[in-house]
Amino acid sequence: MATNKNKIIWITGASSGLGKALTLVLSKKDHKLIISSRNKDQLNKVKSSCSNPENIEVLPLDLEDISSMSIKVDKAMLIYGSIDILINNAGISQRSLIINTEMSVYKQLMDINYMGTIALTKALLPHFVRQRQGQFVTVTSLMGKFSSPYRSGYCGAKHALHGFFDALRMEHAKDNISVTMICPGFVNTDIARNALTSTGTPQKENDKATQNGMSPEIFAKKMMRAIKNKKFEAYIGKREVMGIYVKRFFPKLLHRMVLRSQVR
Repeated sequence: MATNKNKIIWITGASSGLGKALTLVLSKKDHKLIISSRNKDQLNKVKSSCSNPENIEVLPLDLEDISSMSIKVDKAMLIYGSIDILINNAGISQRSLIINTEMSVYKQLMDINYMGTIALTKALLPHFVRQRQGQFVTVTSLMGKFSSPYRSGYCGAKHALHGFFDALRMEHAKDNISVTMICPGFVNTDIARNALTSTGTPQKENDKATQNGMSPEIFAKKMMRAIKNKKFEAYIGKREVMGIYVKRFFPKLLHRMVLRSQVR
């Protein structure tokens, strides 16, 4: 963000976890917010807990309903007249072995994490082009840069987001449109509890790495600094962030390290 004030920011996945933490942090500033997720009641609870709820509008959105994205963008544009930043935060994780995972689970992971995200982005893109400015912020994962067992579909979708948004950044640099990719490590949210198992049901339990991860509040503050500075990519987490650099220079070493960690 060029300044800390007077931005119109749309956040998806704002009803819990990182999205909720971002909303709480941003509400303390002079930004106007649009917050989205499937759960309207929970969005209203988040809004009511914010510092300046009068600057927050709720817009329910389901990323799996790809055909509705143009309508949702039109509604969002009517709220404040323009949008400066779209934070693509909504998504879902996975915990299952490839051999056991049903194809319907892979489709759901791709529909939510990839297809829904790029459909919303593509629907908003013409508005950014017309106003000659805009910033897409997409929350992927360290799993968008390297992989881990039990997350094959999640990793695939997150890797795909990097390919798409790297291309968008190149195509629209001339339009003053920027792209920031946020790659979280372990963050103490419900992402593991909500992760899809091999049949598509939620895992419903946390894991040690997630439970010991960075707090959403600290993460949100670090993320906002990356957005303000319009970083291409930001890796935010604890020691697991080193995996980015080990992968780059010593890929076989990272392979052995991940196997030894027995992460779930």
